[in-house]
Amino acid sequence: MFRNLLTFIDLRNEVEDYEIIHEEIERGVIFRGTNLWILAFAIVVASVGLNMNSTAVVIGAMLISPLMGPINGLGYSIATYNFKLFRTSLKNFSFAVLASILASTLYFAISPVATAHSELLSRTSPTIYDVMIALFGGLAGIVAISSKMKGNVIPGVAIATALMPPLCTAGYGLGTGQFNFFFGAFYLFTINSVFMALAAIMISRFLRFPIRSIVDPAQKVKVRRGVMIIIVITILPSLYFGHQLVENEKFGQNAEMFTKNATVFEGAYLIRHEVDKSQRKVSLIYGGKTLSDSLKQVIKKRGEIFNIDPEGITIEQGFALDERKVSETEILRNRINAMQNMLQQAEVREDSLRNAPLFGRQLFDEIHPLYPDILSCTYSETMLFTDGSSDIHPVSQVVFRIAKGSLDPATRQKIREWVQARCGRTNTEVIFSDMPDAEE
Repeated sequence: MFRNLLTFIDLRNEVEDYEIIHEEIERGVIFRGTNLWILAFAIVVASVGLNMNSTAVVIGAMLISPLMGPINGLGYSIATYNFKLFRTSLKNFSFAVLASILASTLYFAISPVATAHSELLSRTSPTIYDVMIALFGGLAGIVAISSKMKGNVIPGVAIATALMPPLCTAGYGLGTGQFNFFFGAFYLFTINSVFMALAAIMISRFLRFPIRSIVDPAQKVKVRRGVMIIIVITILPSLYFGHQLVENEKFGQNAEMFTKNATVFEGAYLIRHEVDKSQRKVSLIYGGKTLSDSLKQVIKKRGEIFNIDPEGITIEQGFALDERKVSETEILRNRINAMQNMLQQAEVREDSLRNAPLFGRQLFDEIHPLYPDILSCTYSETMLFTDGSSDIHPVSQVVFRIAKGSLDPATRQKIREWVQARCGRTNTEVIFSDMPDAEE
């Protein structure tokens, strides 16, 4: 059975004749005649597509670009120690890269539209995920080239690995003097090129493509060491950027939960918010009742529940700022949105009142395994009335019955913070009540 499975997944059963593969890779390496003209057209198409922010046009440029040829040639020549083909591939690859960057730089330098749209911005922040795309896309491409049944894999690989758009984005950075665009886009192109070439090396070795010349063992070691050094140098920055991407997304999710929690507050309602993931900042603009400095501090303090630094939260009074020039229509729209939010909160509150006993059971089931001294839990929603004030404040109240004399003050404070975070409300009141002795 195991042998049948190996036969089922074995690539060697469908490998094309080695001579045919060699000739096909050699043809793809050369940039003259047809390939040269196709490269020129692809550069123009990609530049226009990025300039106009047209996804369809950018995809078209990916499909017609012949840049995959010399990259596969580099990987194949390294795997088979064909140094003549390697030099030819490297020369043509370098020519294609320089021509693409030069042409796109000239285009964006004279283009009247210099706005960085999403299609440009998406090419400037490569991460470890781009490494994975390039590697597995390259594996699919070289397997298709080596197979008798090529199918439509090559166009898909061209779209997934995206070689031409990063080069044109790098040209955009040079043409507009925005060098952060250039370095980010060129690094993405480097990732795609290196790991597609690595994929070609891996498959060429796995399929045992013949070595066509005698190679000194010391030279083989030198080649392998050089490949490893290039891979490590290329991948390290992407790991950092990948970590940053994960942290930014996590901050974005936390900020989204925070803004939903701070939609309506003491008669003021949120009319707009902005989240800067890279700077870890949240900007809130409120309409309605003017928020005092103390209330603003309460809102900022609430951000800690969602792992947001209060120092990174800015709060403004939207309708009090004349420079924003908010139209009457926008004011009415924002008030309607605020009323809808208040209605939704009222519905949520009604549901929470209806399900309060069940929520108390959930709290107890979650906290009891961690603190066995907690013997029971009561949860309720109530109102807080204050002497000398007509304001009514909703309060969540949790009462824990505990073994007498257990849980020191530090542990109780830790449990209070957990309950507040679990309930999503800082005005949750946690009470600890000692269970009386049996004889009492």
